[in-house]
Amino acid sequence: MEQQIQIQKLSKAELEELAVKSWPIWEKEVSNFDWFYDSEEQCLILEGEVEVKTAQETVSIRPGDFVTFKKGLSCKWDVKKPVRKHYRFL
Repeated sequence: MEQQIQIQKLSKAELEELAVKSWPIWEKEVSNFDWFYDSEEQCLILEGEVEVKTAQETVSIRPGDFVTFKKGLSCKWDVKKPVRKHYRFL
């Protein structure tokens, strides 16, 4: 089964090639909420700490992580420290 959440560390050159700094920014305070991805999302975590729980796993996401959330993913976000990220939907 393909991973529903993929976490990578991209090089500065890879981030520049994707033009991540031009993507919108999303921010969220410490909170818990359910989320469903009706399209694939890529994001770069700038600040904060989040645990994302799926039926299969719980992943921790921190600053510097480049994360891909697959289309169709249903999960629960537990924002431990206020989060700030660049994001785009594919």
